[in-house]
Amino acid sequence: MKSGWIVLHKVVAGIDQLTEKTGQLISWFNLLLVLSVCLVVLLRYFLNVGSIALQETAMYFHALIFLGASGYTLKHQEHVRVDVFYRRLSPKGQALVNSMGTLFLLIPVCLFIGFMSWEYVMQSWSIMETSTDPGGLPAVFLLKSLILFLAFTLFLQGIAELLRSLMLLADVQEVQHG
Repeated sequence: MKSGWIVLHKVVAGIDQLTEKTGQLISWFNLLLVLSVCLVVLLRYFLNVGSIALQETAMYFHALIFLGASGYTLKHQEHVRVDVFYRRLSPKGQALVNSMGTLFLLIPVCLFIGFMSWEYVMQSWSIMETSTDPGGLPAVFLLKSLILFLAFTLFLQGIAELLRSLMLLADVQEVQHG
């Protein structure tokens, strides 16, 4: 294998490893989400106690899971796909579809989301935005930052998927999803 392909292999492996570690870390927030929702329900319906902060905590966990694990979901090919024709294609045909989809859909959408949300997120940081609800969490700026986290992690994993597809199309030993 030529040195350029070796470098691409290492780039893909590095991005995959980062995505995998990020996804594994974020997966623990599912437990925290379930616990926080159960606590909200128990407090409200059995003790007649409400907590805006606890409700917002559950919302933050949900946002972190959904937005933060998108790259991980892409890596494991678990995103929704209409594969009426895709599943019948050869591995090279699938790699071609994946590379075109990544180049013309995924990467532009990630760049658009990042570009369009940058000022929105920075404005929130500039005022250290807090919840508008009394007793809410003082970290709305962190919640809004997850939009940029989504764009970055999905873009990064998209690059790995694109490179993986290009290596398959070039008959270079495929980098396995880990």
